[in-house]
Amino acid sequence: MRLLIVEDEPALLKSLKKGISEEGYAVDAALTAEEGRFFLKGGAYDLVLLDLMLPDGSGYDLLHETRRKKSQVPVLILTARASEGDKVKGLDAGADDYLTKPFSFAELLARIRALLRRGPSPRPVVLSHRDLRLNPATREVCLRGRDVALTKKEFALLLLFMRRPGEAISRTDITEKAYDFESDRDSNVVDVHVKNLRKKLAPNDPEAYIRTMRGIGYALK
Repeated sequence: MRLLIVEDEPALLKSLKKGISEEGYAVDAALTAEEGRFFLKGGAYDLVLLDLMLPDGSGYDLLHETRRKKSQVPVLILTARASEGDKVKGLDAGADDYLTKPFSFAELLARIRALLRRGPSPRPVVLSHRDLRLNPATREVCLRGRDVALTKKEFALLLLFMRRPGEAISRTDITEKAYDFESDRDSNVVDVHVKNLRKKLAPNDPEAYIRTMRGIGYALK
């Protein structure tokens, strides 16, 4: 899953990106409204964390622009503005949740998980495909009742495949959905992660779960 953080405090932005990335999410970070616009224009995000007080404009403006473009990406406002009027204004502007600073990181993660479960459209809490079970909230994967230990990138790949079963997904699409801008986005890296994921799912049959679609990419079989 891919998140965007728009926050003008460099230390907080760095801390948030590090902590959220360690939870297995792909995270892009912007210090200004203009940088936020750049990322939103060039990438598909599952969630945006948005500060309201930015050096080159208001987070409200960026939120309004996002909603005017018919984007349904969930937006969680992170701000020091704690008045009831500010909360009402933010939610009325199209935000999905509102968290005031200072906040606990554990609460932030819980709200992120809740919004991602909700998403722009209803999604099942646990994803199932054949004898695979994947829980996005707990980040657990089971194969025939046995827990499968995956790296963060392997989990992100499997989550993408299980949300689009049978669909051919290009390497470009995989990097856009499962990687952040600072990651090595070379297609060979995707191939390596897919190879490692295949070994953990079916070591003796590479295409038992993930098919290679020649000239396109991969698909969950």
